[in-house]
Amino acid sequence: MTTNNMKKRLLYLIKCLYEATDENNQMTTHDLLDFLRSEGIPTDRKTLRSDLRVMTDCGCDIIVVNSKPNRYYWGSRSFELPELKLLIDAVASSRFITAKKSEELIKKLTLLASKGQQADLQCNVYAADHVKQNSQVILYIIDRINDAINKQLRITFKYTEYTMEKKRVFRNNGEVYELSPYALYWNEDFYYAVGWSDKHQNVSAFRIDRMEEVEISEERAAPKPYNFNIRDYSKKIVKMFDGQIERVTLECDNDMMKYIIDRFGDDVKTEIKNEETFVTETDVALSPTFYSWVFQFAGKIRITAPETAVDEMREMAIKALR
Repeated sequence: MTTNNMKKRLLYLIKCLYEATDENNQMTTHDLLDFLRSEGIPTDRKTLRSDLRVMTDCGCDIIVVNSKPNRYYWGSRSFELPELKLLIDAVASSRFITAKKSEELIKKLTLLASKGQQADLQCNVYAADHVKQNSQVILYIIDRINDAINKQLRITFKYTEYTMEKKRVFRNNGEVYELSPYALYWNEDFYYAVGWSDKHQNVSAFRIDRMEEVEISEERAAPKPYNFNIRDYSKKIVKMFDGQIERVTLECDNDMMKYIIDRFGDDVKTEIKNEETFVTETDVALSPTFYSWVFQFAGKIRITAPETAVDEMREMAIKALR
């Protein structure tokens, strides 16, 4: 047996066990010998046992089930089956990934499982109201922004919006925006570039699917504000709609605690007011989306301070009734 044939035999064994076996789909000694024979690599039991021992010594997780005959299967993989299901569901339902790219990614993820497991990975997710993006360019924009973050460089781009005729146009007559990107943030099924905007003189968020002509500048990015933290930032920005950051006081019915934690995190400070209500104080960006978030609870969450926020909330309610 030549050295090349020995290498070929080991590679075919690895391929066979990885692709065809798992805990519920095992192969016997006879099966493995038949497989090698079908590939034009006849061998014997003794050589097979030696090969499997070498593979195990080299780190291949080949599980041996002692029986007559012995049975073998590939053990641990990079991803457990539930983890692959989770990733496939996320890809399938993600709005910013095109339908074509979703299909490609799901096929690649499926290949990480054995053939016996692949049937269990069939995607049966229906994402209600999720409209897939049509542009493959978004993935390249994400990659370019990520590159700028790693190199600590600024980016330039144009931002788009829609006219009444549903025509996509550049905002502000094609103004070139500049951003020092700090993070890419996925929020409510949209991807955002978060960073320092010299124009707005604060940390701002821009939806990536609305960015065009994204380029990496040679200019160094502005340093992060000393207190910037993407986790804290995301709690303050409702639906990524910027506004003036204010400390607000909310009085809530007791059954609203789950929604407060969903929005502001389980470390949000709360205080029991009486048997029926509790109070929380937190920093938020005062914006129409914040007020609409409060309004959806039909009075079960109420803004009590500051007075400016109370007045703005009242004005919104009045306008909605006109």
